[in-house]
Order: sequence, then C-alpha cells, then structure tokens
Amino acid sequence: MKYSYDYPRPAVTVDCVVFGLDEGDLKLMLIQRELDPFKHQWALPGGFVHIDEDLEEAARRELDEETGISKAYLEQLYTEGAVERDPRGRVITVAYYALTNLEDHNIVAATDAENAGWFSIHDLPTLAFDHRKIIGVALERLRNKVRYTPVGFELLPKKFTLSELQALYETILERPLDKRNFRKKILGMGLLIETDEVEKDVAHRAARLYRFNRKEYRQLSRQGFNFAI
Repeated sequence: MKYSYDYPRPAVTVDCVVFGLDEGDLKLMLIQRELDPFKHQWALPGGFVHIDEDLEEAARRELDEETGISKAYLEQLYTEGAVERDPRGRVITVAYYALTNLEDHNIVAATDAENAGWFSIHDLPTLAFDHRKIIGVALERLRNKVRYTPVGFELLPKKFTLSELQALYETILERPLDKRNFRKKILGMGLLIETDEVEKDVAHRAARLYRFNRKEYRQLSRQGFNFAI
C-alpha cells in the first residue's frame, strides 16, 4: 500500500573532505566531475545516498568509487541545506571529513569522476557547488580537534619520528611549536611506543621511530584522560 506524503522529499547527498599530509603540506583530495552540472570542474568526492544505505556507508562507497580510497578515518562534519546550493533541485548534503596517510592509496578516478588528485589547501582550483565553504568548515574542525584528540596520527605512517609528528601539528595549526616543550608534553602522555628502528636513507643522523599506542589511549580515555597539545 503506497503512502502519499504531504511534503516533497529533497534528495540527499554526501560529500567527503579528505585530508592528507605531504612533506609539510596539508593536502586535499578532489575529483574532476565528468557530468553536468559543473562538468570538468573540481569538487569534493561524493554523491547521492542510495535508498538502502545509511549515510556513512554512502560516504565510504562514494570515496572508494571516485578515488580508490577504501580505508580512512571518517567523521560526520555537518549538514548543508541552503535552498539553492545545487542547480539540479532541492539537495541536502551531509558532509564528512576524512584523514588518511596519502602514501597508503593508489588514487584511481572512476564512476562519474574523470580525474582525481591531491591539492594543497593553499592552492585549490575553482570548485563546484558550495564545496569551498564545506572545506572551510572541515579545516576549522580539524584545527580544533587536533588540539584535544589524537586524530592527527591518522595522517602519519604507522612509524614516525618526533620531528614528523611536530611538523604535522605545525602544518595543521599553521604556527611553530617549541621543540623541547612539544617533545616533553607528547612523551609525557605515555601514548608513544619507542621502536628499535630508525630512519633509513637520510642525509642527517637517523632519528628514532615511534608508534602511537591506540590501545593505551582508549584505556586512558575511559579514565578521563585529557589529550591536549
């Protein structure tokens, strides 16, 4: 038995703001649209939500289909519902931001994306829809969240140096950090595991490699641990 709705139903999409770190530069994953509207323009990976999938499933599917990124830290950002944001009609989008080590992925554009690539957040092309606004919200969220949660580790390889870790925070926060104070604070948290490995193929003295102890962080979080940079 069909039900007649009293109100028209808007379409729902998901858009993914994917951040990666590349030698001290914060990068953003964009796809080049193959279809109208905004054909050939760059945009965030995303698309329409299928009737039989939830929002996060849709976001991960679109990210995988359009870029080849199948594994990434993903978190819902906010909902954008400006009436005229999409020339195709009434479309509400649920935005997500994602963090990943860009070296872990072989980027492959597919479905309705004719190209995909990483762009510096300081040198973005003209963007489709209201995606520049969504990116601004995501960047503000990232800069706030790295101060009180260890999400920044998602951007690093599994093993990293303390210099790489500090550079990550300086890149995201866009300000220098005192080396001595930073290392004292981060090591004092007890969340890093010192490995018996050092950097390879470097011109300077090889630095020690560390790993982030996720299990320890989860245990400390349940006890009210305050992560703060």
